[in-house]
Amino acid sequence: MSLIEIRHLSKAYENATPLRNVNAVVEKGDVISIIGPSGTGKSTLLRCLNRLEEPTSGTVVFDGEDLGAAGRDLTRVRRKMGMVFQSFNLYRHMSVIENIMYAPVKALGLSREEAYARGMRLLRAVGLAEKENSMPDELSGGQKQRVAIARTLAMEPEVILFDEPTSALDPTMVGEVLAVIKRLAQDGMTMLIVTHEMRFARSVSNRVFYLDQGVIYEEGTPEEIFDRPKGELTRRFINQLDGIKRSFSPATFDYLGFITQVREFAQRKMFAPAYVNRIEMVIEELYLQTILPRLPQETTLEFSLEHSDKLGSCEVTFSWVGEPEDPLADMDGLSRKLAEHAAEDIELACEEGVTTVKARVRE
Repeated sequence: MSLIEIRHLSKAYENATPLRNVNAVVEKGDVISIIGPSGTGKSTLLRCLNRLEEPTSGTVVFDGEDLGAAGRDLTRVRRKMGMVFQSFNLYRHMSVIENIMYAPVKALGLSREEAYARGMRLLRAVGLAEKENSMPDELSGGQKQRVAIARTLAMEPEVILFDEPTSALDPTMVGEVLAVIKRLAQDGMTMLIVTHEMRFARSVSNRVFYLDQGVIYEEGTPEEIFDRPKGELTRRFINQLDGIKRSFSPATFDYLGFITQVREFAQRKMFAPAYVNRIEMVIEELYLQTILPRLPQETTLEFSLEHSDKLGSCEVTFSWVGEPEDPLADMDGLSRKLAEHAAEDIELACEEGVTTVKARVRE
């Protein structure tokens, strides 16, 4: 018997219907990443599973129990189906260890001594034993999320639902939370994870659900979804995740907004900081310092950044229409040295009135 069975699940609000006909099974030990565009019902699906939201129609069977049946004990169900939110939801007036002890004492009837011992064991597991007496406001975002995970584990759930557990975190804190989730996966914990961290989804999951149009539009292994998607919507979504394409002119170029988009893309892909720095250095030295000063203000420039997980590298490309020229010929010596240090190779092509500068940057 499957741990969770989802049958024809729908959820409609007054102005939107995020879930239309969701069907799936979850086996014990599954680690399922749930991905898809914003507004496609990913978080709503999790909230319908543990009945924080009541579905409009359909059935969820958890551990053999129909959660929509009359007389169901939702409190007991939620003890076995833990949830970690993107906003932590820690009690600000309680210390770290008190946050973890509260539910086991109140809901499970553990003594304070038993709850404390369990809480400290879990704090050690998430690397925060030294923070037992700290208050939540004294912690970083990554530390708060690790405490929230420990608090959920204190109830010894059979499955954990993660609702974008890293979306509220600074990029430097994401890795510490994902490392904890990876260890849970290695220990066999059943998990459903709504995430925008695609590299993490590929590495930690045994199954991936792609949600779109109110349904699980496509599901499969990470290799099937990320490398060989079958559905057109899945292919479009995956392709968008693998790169950036933009057109702009020197007259209206907003470097800050542009580089922010590059950093957001790098965060989604979980690039290492050193890799991001090399990409930014190539962009700054090739475009900002070398190409931009030479172009007429009305020129339309095409930019693309394409990353390949298989090759472990990305291509940064600038191209524009105009008189054939070699902008690298008069490149400042320092800019050339920095660009060549950051990029594996830099290529120039001038064909049919289009000049293209392409740099390959390795992870």
